[in-house]
Amino acid sequence: MKTIPLLVAALAAMLAQACSMEQQPSFADDLAAITAFNERYLKSINEEDIAALSALTTDGHVMLPPNREPVVGKAANDAMNGGAFERYDFSETWRPVETVVDGDLGFQRGTFTVIANPKTGDGDRLEVNGSFLRIYQRQPNGEWRMTRDMFNSSAPLTQSLSTGQ
Repeated sequence: MKTIPLLVAALAAMLAQACSMEQQPSFADDLAAITAFNERYLKSINEEDIAALSALTTDGHVMLPPNREPVVGKAANDAMNGGAFERYDFSETWRPVETVVDGDLGFQRGTFTVIANPKTGDGDRLEVNGSFLRIYQRQPNGEWRMTRDMFNSSAPLTQSLSTGQ
């Protein structure tokens, strides 16, 4: 007879544990959250809002720009963005092609266009089309932040690495 109360207690404990387990978001939920994140990120760039842009990255954020050394950490990213925002007005668009989420990490691959107009009138308008690969990290509060950002231009190299011409 002691078996039944123990069985009931064990079932109650398992039920309580199952009810307390957090439901993992679906891929559709994660995709919607990353899409909303991207909209906030682009808005921050296009409005030149360094504080908002910084708030969307992890403390250890690393940017891997083409033909430059990695830009590591929020302070370095903020300084780089601040310098760019002093010189140019930006309009940037992203076209995601692939999004993958696995647990608390997600990555997105796609193409982008950046248009940069000099603020002083000195220099040429820049238009860059290219590809990106971004890694996002879900925070303990459920929000996504960018933790790695790699991008390149689709323009042909002026000199081939293989032929030297």
